[in-house]
Amino acid sequence: MAFWSFFPSFHLLGLLFLSLISNQISLITTATTTTTTTSVRVGVILKPTGLHVPVFREAPAFRNGRDCGSSAVDHIHVAMTLDANYLRGTMAAVLSILQHSTCPEDVMFHFLCVRHEPVVFSSIKSTFPYLNFRLYKFDAHRVRGLISKSIRQALDQPLNYARIYLVDLIPMDVKRVIYLDSDIVIVDDIAKLWQVELGDKILAAPEYCQANFTTYFTETFWNDPKLSRTFERRKPCYFNTGVMVMDVEKWRQGNYTQQVENWMIVQKQKRIYHLGSLPPFLLTLAGNIMPVDHRWNQHGLGGDNIEGKCRNLHPGPISLLHWSGKGKPWLRLDSRKPCTVDHLWAPYDLYRSSRHTFEE
Repeated sequence: MAFWSFFPSFHLLGLLFLSLISNQISLITTATTTTTTTSVRVGVILKPTGLHVPVFREAPAFRNGRDCGSSAVDHIHVAMTLDANYLRGTMAAVLSILQHSTCPEDVMFHFLCVRHEPVVFSSIKSTFPYLNFRLYKFDAHRVRGLISKSIRQALDQPLNYARIYLVDLIPMDVKRVIYLDSDIVIVDDIAKLWQVELGDKILAAPEYCQANFTTYFTETFWNDPKLSRTFERRKPCYFNTGVMVMDVEKWRQGNYTQQVENWMIVQKQKRIYHLGSLPPFLLTLAGNIMPVDHRWNQHGLGGDNIEGKCRNLHPGPISLLHWSGKGKPWLRLDSRKPCTVDHLWAPYDLYRSSRHTFEE
């Protein structure tokens, strides 16, 4: 189900009044079609008690080039998770996608959330008034009994597992979708990623075969005669689930959601890995995906999962920068201890200081 909410434009006096009664006013509408905005201009993002949401500048309006299509078949579907903690990253990611797209009006965003936070939704509408997007509520109860504690608390949040159930949430007429984490920026036309050939594969992503694949699973896994044969007829390579192109129909037909869940059940019983939602994806699909050029996931810029130390860029061309790991660029920039790579994220940051809450 998709939700959207908005606050109409007011003069400054009206905004002052509205801020006093914001806890009593909430305009919430249920929708099943694309939500677009053509007349909303909100300079204020109201922040209810107990929920900290940054205030953002309004992004420019990005328009299609001459050679862009005009029908639904021309849409590029991008799915991302959405919550208050990572909202600043999401805003930067969306801006980067639109800014570098030849056909930005053809990009349809599908945002997955676990709770209804009108202030978060209104932030998107006020920051990107012309954005094509839909909002979907992910039922966290689907995974609460399946999540096992990992090496980093952020990886244990139910929303981190929503990508497993993505095909159950988006409309049936969506045949292909790009899933992206919220800690990325794209510096190339996303249409190039959208157009990758999947062949007979369910999923496409950059592979990293030089990585030590055995480290993603525990000794319990490798010492179990049955479990250790999981990859027997495959040549598994590490891939990062923060950047994936998915064939939605093939995922549904192969019931891959259930296959991933089955590995999560094994994890609860035997503790076969240490990370969050990544290992069950690897167990299910590693060695059976379509490899994509590495330029589409310059990952690990957030450092390791324990300390988040600074890392340099990998050699080669770059189309997508990914701050996977503990260190997030907005947090390091705010602490005035940024890594060098964080300055590549900063130009896409739409954050406004709280002292600029009101604007004409």
